[in-house]
Amino acid sequence: MTKTLKRITIAEVETLQKISIETFSDTFKDQNSAQDLADYLKTAYDLNKLTAELNDPNSQFYFVYLDDQLAGYLKVNLNESQSEQVAPNALEIERIYIRSAFKRHGLGRFLFQEALKLAQAKNCSSIWLGVWEKNYPALAFYEKMGFIQHGSHSFFMGTDEQTDLIMILNFKNKLATGLK
Repeated sequence: MTKTLKRITIAEVETLQKISIETFSDTFKDQNSAQDLADYLKTAYDLNKLTAELNDPNSQFYFVYLDDQLAGYLKVNLNESQSEQVAPNALEIERIYIRSAFKRHGLGRFLFQEALKLAQAKNCSSIWLGVWEKNYPALAFYEKMGFIQHGSHSFFMGTDEQTDLIMILNFKNKLATGLK
């Protein structure tokens, strides 16, 4: 199976919106009310918001394809475009979203490794992300990749206040885990 990465362009914003809504809904619909989910999706993946994010030079989006089929995407942020300042000289992984039919094909690891390459190319000293405390598969994955919990913050799913764990990977931690 061939994995391919492609930078997302403004012309693909509607595809980005569709896959964002699909993957987020598939992952979180069973743990949240339909209204809270709908309210979140309407705001988070608004076409104008996504267009502004795509135009931001400190945010980068990449589609991942498996054998030429769109399987998911990666979003990373640098500098002031990070959702918060967690560590100096860091890259934020804001999203690793994989479509349900393409899970368990190593795409999460592939996208993580691409984010790691981007961080190293930008001379970042760490990578961080926020992950919902009840998203156990994602937590297990990030811990396996060498991330450690650094803190937490509130995340609002509509009106429901939830807790995201802030996970950080210093490159010295990455080297200790033997990841390449």
